[in-house]
Amino acid sequence: MISIYLAGAIFFAVLLSIFLFPGHGHSSALCVPVSVNYHFTRKCNMTCGFCFHTATTSDMQSTEKAMQGIKALKDAGMRKINFAGGEPFLYPKFLGTIIDYCKDIKVESVSIVSNGSKVTRRFLEKHGKHIDILAISCDSFDEPTNIKIGRGTGNNVEQLYRVKEWCKEFGIKFKLNTVVCNLNWQEDMNKHISALAPFRWKCFQVLIVNGENDSPERLRDATNFLITNEQYQQFITRHAGQKSIVPESNRVMAKSYLILDEYMRFLDRDGRQPSKSILEVGVQKALKSVFWDVESFKERGGIYDWQATGSSCGSVEQSDQKELDW
Repeated sequence: MISIYLAGAIFFAVLLSIFLFPGHGHSSALCVPVSVNYHFTRKCNMTCGFCFHTATTSDMQSTEKAMQGIKALKDAGMRKINFAGGEPFLYPKFLGTIIDYCKDIKVESVSIVSNGSKVTRRFLEKHGKHIDILAISCDSFDEPTNIKIGRGTGNNVEQLYRVKEWCKEFGIKFKLNTVVCNLNWQEDMNKHISALAPFRWKCFQVLIVNGENDSPERLRDATNFLITNEQYQQFITRHAGQKSIVPESNRVMAKSYLILDEYMRFLDRDGRQPSKSILEVGVQKALKSVFWDVESFKERGGIYDWQATGSSCGSVEQSDQKELDW
């Protein structure tokens, strides 16, 4: 009799584990989409050679449909949304409207990833109260290197410091993103990182994404920018004294993001096709057809203090943190 009860308990524990930890090599069918990256446009005003979300189309959802999709994600458990591209600030009216809407429906954290060139004080003055994080992509503090990468404007560094001050003025958390590649892995960025003092500095190892930047036949060919794991680690070690540094190697990064494309489809990094649009089939059905590595998401620190100071939507308290960690 005891053995029967024991077997039943083990069976129940296995089922519970599958439900709570679907990221162990399974589909994201039962996952809560806690953090979503919405790449609402592929258009960009720069030509970074390693870009993994290239301008193969100029399509975008209407503001109304974008809000419909965001509401569906919120209802499915999304707590943080990150607007990316392409370059989001090419569409300031669209971006501002959906940012404001996110806070209207109590999305806990709203962030934006931008190359910084189109960010204006006027925009932040109007919408900054609804932005928790503004992440600026900065791959080098050497302008000739930026030009070789495809990010050169002549005033990258000057604009970066300007955006930093605007974020401070409007209470937005300032973040930096750096792609470590064969053109910058030997650079020492410590002086500028210390001066800018971002609350997070994400350092990505340049990544190949099939169908996007994997060959000369594509719009971008990131194979020209590849570095070894050892070279990437040398860059990280050189900057290990920066408290804000968050390293993301290819191993951790490749399948740890939930990415929604311009059609509101989840992209799959496990070799499968994108999901159907969440506007067509709903969030849960779309999630069933892609792979999201929850363990890698947690390993790379996907859950953190992601709200701006004074946010009106509450905070990620310790009890909530436990809930998010499944």
